[in-house]
Amino acid sequence: MGYTFASATILLLLITDPLGGIPIFANALRNVAPERRPYVIVREVLIAFALLLAFMFMGDAFLRVMGLSQLSLQLAGGVVLFLIALRMIFPAPEHAEAAVQGEPLIVPLAIPMLAGPSALATVLLLVSQAPERRVEWIAALIVTMTVCAIVLLLADRIQRVIGERVVTAFERLMGLVLVAVSVEMMIRGIKQLTLELAG
Repeated sequence: MGYTFASATILLLLITDPLGGIPIFANALRNVAPERRPYVIVREVLIAFALLLAFMFMGDAFLRVMGLSQLSLQLAGGVVLFLIALRMIFPAPEHAEAAVQGEPLIVPLAIPMLAGPSALATVLLLVSQAPERRVEWIAALIVTMTVCAIVLLLADRIQRVIGERVVTAFERLMGLVLVAVSVEMMIRGIKQLTLELAG
């Protein structure tokens, strides 16, 4: 299918899922001073944006240099997304989470929560299908990262308004959805691999 600016933006927003990432960001920033959290959020969003932008320009060349195919990227993205979804549905015990101290840097907020394998595969897909419209895809990425930053900067207020239990329930629900998405990605990859082997 051919993507437009609007459909590409919506697709990127669904992939990055800033609302679903609120509980993860809140947990990762639990040990960060409140006055530092906006800075950390903006920094992580900018890192994710820079990585996705770089992959938009150099992703295809990187895959060729590493001898990787888009199929392998899709299968790897499905596996990683599946593992992330399982952690959302079955979170680690509190004592295990308490071992992480200080400000998170790059992992796990910028990567893989915002610029994960699925997002990388998506920007690569957009550019590979219509490289002449790269400016549109960059604009869609800018809009997506701006929305992510706004939602995550307001995460504390959103949690206070709807309550921690609702946020937790939403996280479990998004985990279930992500399991289905990851399985679908792997099924498509396996089907494509089967066709290539058969051909």
